[in-house]
This record gives sequence, C-alpha cells and structure tokens, in this order.
Amino acid sequence: MTILDGKKVSNDIKNEIKAEVDKMKANGEKVPHLAAVIVGNDGASLTYVGSKVRACERVGFESTMVRLSNTTSEVELLDKIEELNNNDNIDGFIIQLPLPEQIDTQKVLMAVNPDKDVDGFHPMNFGKMALDMSTFIPATPFGILELLDRYNVDSKGKHTVVIGRSHIVGRPMSILMGRKGFPGNSTVTLTHSHTKNITQITSQADIIISALGVPNFLKAEMVKDDAVIIDVGITRVPDESHPKGYVITGDVDFENVSKKASFITPVPGGVGPMTIAMLLKNTLLARERHRANI
Repeated sequence: MTILDGKKVSNDIKNEIKAEVDKMKANGEKVPHLAAVIVGNDGASLTYVGSKVRACERVGFESTMVRLSNTTSEVELLDKIEELNNNDNIDGFIIQLPLPEQIDTQKVLMAVNPDKDVDGFHPMNFGKMALDMSTFIPATPFGILELLDRYNVDSKGKHTVVIGRSHIVGRPMSILMGRKGFPGNSTVTLTHSHTKNITQITSQADIIISALGVPNFLKAEMVKDDAVIIDVGITRVPDESHPKGYVITGDVDFENVSKKASFITPVPGGVGPMTIAMLLKNTLLARERHRANI
C-alpha cells in the first residue's frame, strides 16, 4: 500500500512555482497577485484564507485579503468584485465560501471575471473544463489529478466511483476522470444520497473518490482489494481526549481500508494541502495568460 502524500507533493509544487516566480523577478516582470475576499468571521474560513496568504508569501506571490463584515450587503460585495475585476494588478481572486444568508452565492460567483476565477467555479470555466478546453480546473479536483499523475496511478479503462455530486468536487471529478488523457480514460459512476446499493457499486470500483463529508463512511467491506482510495472528506469530530477537543476525520475508515488499498490518501495530509498548491498554480497560470494578452 502506498500513501498518496499530499503534503510532500504540495511542497514540491510550491517549490516549482517559487522557481518560476524567482525567474520572473530576475527578469523584472510582475509577479502573480492573488486576492481573497472573506465576508464575516467564520473561524474555519479565516484559518483557510490565512493559510492561503502564507502560501503566497512562501512562493513569492503578492496577496491581498479583503475582509468584509457579516452585515455586508449583496450590492456591496458585488461592487467589491467589480473593483477586483477591473484591477489590472490582481491576476486572480477567490470568494471564500460560505457567504452570509443575505447574499446569493450563485449571483456572486457569476460576477467574477472568468479570466480571474482561479477557483474555477464560474460556469464559463466549468463548461470549458467539461469540453476539454484549456481553463482553470477547480483546485481540489486539480489537486487530485496531480496526485494521481505524480504517483503514476493508472486510470485508463478503470472503473472510477465518485461519492458525492457537489459542484466543487464530485461533479467535476466525474467529468475529469472520464476525459481523454491521463489521468482519465476511466469509466465513471457518480453516486450520491439517492444511490441504491452503494456497497455493491463501490466494491466493484478500481478507484474511489469520496467527497461526502460523512466521517468514516467508506468501510473496508465496501472496497475491493488493491483499490485506489482518494478521501476528500474533512470533518471535525469531537474528541475530548485530544488537546484541541476534536480530531480531523475523512470519509474513509483509514485504519481498515488502508489494509486493502493499493494507494490511499490520508486525512489530514492528503487532498487538503493539494488544494492550496493548485490554487497557486491556477494563479500562476492566470498571470501567464494576462502577460500573453498585454
């Protein structure tokens, strides 16, 4: 069994990006600039955005954090997005989700300029991805592809089962794993809360990508020998014996499933670190595109 070490691979990617940025600086070129908009005081969101800012510093990007209060109106947020769309100094920006209930998330994501949408959430970028056109792939699916690629996990002709149909992970993964190329060329089954006999389906899978958010959902009896397991789930489970009062748990019963798997991602340290690394990669891509269009 091989651990798909997202921590190691994400560090490799950051080092590669830093080398590119160092070249830009040596040539007197503008370095990539990523902005993050956060509305409100959600603890997990603040932690996540903070880690993105630190990652930018590490690779030599410029970064801007735009903090807005919990009472920000939809109009105020849309005005801020328009400002970022028109700011030539910023190559890409993200809107940290979730947003407060007074704001229509779909409307906000639609307002982001697709050329700066480094999260890959805009329908134009999602459509390009579905059509195998060059675009920004959402960071978590992009990270999963990169892990499969760097560990040379064979997907050609394999049966991939995706658990969960979110627009951020499940649905894009089902499209990407079925595309022509590597990783891809697999036969994909997309499962969700209304899927019947899910164990029957998962036990036939060569590759399982679980993005459900239910701790320890995938048990050893649901997995065949030598399956490849990608665990996207990340849930805080209360645990009084732990110093923090909780433990981070994935969708997969790692202890038992890992005994049967050929490759598996740990939680934490698997898909999570890859997400930020690929957001940086998308921002570098945005900078290169903007430079080409000058």
